[in-house]
Amino acid sequence: MSISSSSKPSPALNIGIIGFGPFAQFLAKIMIKQGHTLRATSRSDHSQLCEDFGISYFRDVRRFLEADNDVILICTSILSLAEVLKSLPLHVLEQKTLFADVLSVKEYPRDVLLKVLPEEMDILCTHPMFGPESGKDGWKDLAFVYDKVRVRDEDTCSSFLRIFENEGCRMLEMSCEEHDREAAKSQFLTHTIGRILSEMGIKSTPMSTKGFETLVQLKESTMKDSFDLFSGLFLFNRYAKQELNNLGLSFEKVKQKLLDMMDVQQNLKDSDSCQQKCP
Repeated sequence: MSISSSSKPSPALNIGIIGFGPFAQFLAKIMIKQGHTLRATSRSDHSQLCEDFGISYFRDVRRFLEADNDVILICTSILSLAEVLKSLPLHVLEQKTLFADVLSVKEYPRDVLLKVLPEEMDILCTHPMFGPESGKDGWKDLAFVYDKVRVRDEDTCSSFLRIFENEGCRMLEMSCEEHDREAAKSQFLTHTIGRILSEMGIKSTPMSTKGFETLVQLKESTMKDSFDLFSGLFLFNRYAKQELNNLGLSFEKVKQKLLDMMDVQQNLKDSDSCQQKCP
């Protein structure tokens, strides 16, 4: 399901970001451009970078949680999510807050958030289907998937979603389960094939075809992401293992067809040789 695209200005939000790596920085630039107030905290010291962005940086996580955030955006890695969330002193939260994540898997963060967060906190699971490379020229027509897992404050949730809607994203509402099923068939397979091509060491040549150059670009784009991200797509998406098995089975089927054709050609060759020798 998609929500209609509009250009309504989004009311300014106080958005706190947990984890200020490259993807969080990429999102922050647009949020700042739209007039939202940002705060950030991270295990790595990004205080100077946040100062350059005009973002308040909190080394003290407790003070960060007490900073009157309308939305807390979780931008940790998949692998560190549970550890980070369990380390937060969530009992100090003084107002109802919308917690949103942007991880590339959805059932896993949904389950962790439901388990860890106080019941009065709202939960929105999202996945911008783009990153700093694919979204460098704008977000128009790029997919943004979301699931309102537990939302009672519709105004805050709508204002947050409008950040992406106003940038021209294709807004796709679907369950976390449906997202993971489809992502295993698309995003995970894309990264897997890119990693395989990297292991093969493919590179451009003077006689490269356009199709081969597409493979080279796939390898290069997927290898820009960390192995932690790739392994997270596998470890925390219950549909990924089956797609990995399907990829292996499909490879074996194609390989067998080629070997069968080789046998046919060899039999024809042997038959021709016999006819030439036999009177």
